[in-house]
Formats: sequence, structure tokens, C-alpha cells
Amino acid sequence: MAKEIERKFLVSDDSYKLMASESHRIAQGYISRRKEGTVRVRILDDAAFMTVKGENHGISRNEWEYPIPVEDAREMFRDVCEGPALEKTRWIVPYAGLSWEVDEFRGALAPLVVAEVELPSADTPVPLPPFVGREVSGDPAYYNSNLIRNLK
Repeated sequence: MAKEIERKFLVSDDSYKLMASESHRIAQGYISRRKEGTVRVRILDDAAFMTVKGENHGISRNEWEYPIPVEDAREMFRDVCEGPALEKTRWIVPYAGLSWEVDEFRGALAPLVVAEVELPSADTPVPLPPFVGREVSGDPAYYNSNLIRNLK
């Protein structure tokens, strides 16, 4: 079991695009969105994963992720996921020794852009890149599993 410790922020400008080292296309859907835990299916470029995340405790939660065949993920989107898939472009931005993931949502969620940084511990100092705005860590309105409600 892995522990996910992350902080999340709204993005105030698009300077992250010039700072990014790579970007990826992501589609994800949810099989379960319970408060106690979520089950997510994701296609990241040409790979697919199933992820189970435990309940949030501050900025940390348990996480289990497994690779699955892309065709299985597509079938799960079609047959068992709640509603349509959420789509976004993820920009990877190295900054001050940390790797930021900036998610630029597409479709009905555009123009929302959210930046996350995973940390080795909850007390790790986080130097903020220039594109970072208001912190939304722990705000359920910005959980992907809740954002997907806006797609129905």
C-alpha cells in the first residue's frame, strides 16, 4: 500500500505550460465515489490503470494502483463507470525539487486548472511556483471524483 500525501491549488496563469517538462492526455472514470474510498479507471496516453483511494485524512490517504489493459479500461468506461469520463491534459512541472502535476480540464469542466504536488511527508515545505493561486487541499469540491458530477 502506498500513502498519497498531496497539496492542491488553483492555477492563476498559464506559465506552467512554458515550465512543463512533459504533458499527457488523461481520461478517467469512477466505478465508486464513496467518501470511504473511490475506485477509478484511468487511461494515461497509451496505458491504463485501476486505482483505489482510501478516505482523506487531511492531505493524506491510502492509495493502491494497478496497470490494466487499455481495452479493459474502455469497457469499464462504457459499462460500469458512473457517467461520462473526465478528460484533462496533465502538465508535469519540476519546481524547486518537487514535481507538480497541473491538470487542465477539458469539456464541461474547462477552463478549470488545478495544480497538485505529492509530498514525502505532510510537513514537507512547499515552495510555490509562480502559477499557483489559492490552496484547495481538502476541499471536496475539487476532488476529481466530485468534479465528474458536473459532466452529467
